Amino acid sequence: MDVYEAVDSRRAVRAFSDEPVPKEVLERVLAAAARSPSSGNLQPWHAYVVTGEPLAELKRRATARALAGDPGDEREYPMYPAGLAAPYLDRFSAAAGQRYEALGIQRDDVDRPKKIAALNSEAFGAPVVLFCYLDRAMGPGQWGDAGMYLQTVMLLLRAEGLHSCPQVMWTMYRETVSRTVGVDDGLVLYCGVAVGFEKEGVPRLRTGRADVTETVSFIGI
Repeated sequence: MDVYEAVDSRRAVRAFSDEPVPKEVLERVLAAAARSPSSGNLQPWHAYVVTGEPLAELKRRATARALAGDPGDEREYPMYPAGLAAPYLDRFSAAAGQRYEALGIQRDDVDRPKKIAALNSEAFGAPVVLFCYLDRAMGPGQWGDAGMYLQTVMLLLRAEGLHSCPQVMWTMYRETVSRTVGVDDGLVLYCGVAVGFEKEGVPRLRTGRADVTETVSFIGI
């Protein structure tokens, strides 16, 4: 699979099979992803790969919180900016509607928030979740580095025939996650990434993207 194909085929999959992911594949992906760029070569990311019974127990605890209507732990960073305006709000609303309608959750469903949280806390059935942390001393530049690292991981997963779904939702249950992976207060949870093989027979959703003319300006060309 070449790079263009990996980029084009990468999408946030929300239906995984229970087929296990070989450890050697994960090791190969993460070893290669270590070559991701980072300012000053700080390599600020700390990845914890959870699977098997520890992940099953984490899912049980997080799902129980979701179904109980637990609003989650105090947020350590905003998921989205306050006062999100066009065109960003328009893109967000369109994508959210497509995503959850495809999962059978309608906008007017009074239990929509609980159902969405429960699906996320199950990691959409993925047998592996990678949790990415950063040292609290790191700033916005290093958060950008972590984003490049995770994108590299997700593209390498595609090269291995795997899919993924980045989940900032896990920050809502960061204390439950922290107990599972054993981190201390010196690290902050950036997000989780569900990893696995796509479940067969489930409708595939690809959210739209803005035209390149909306997001790119060529100067001097």
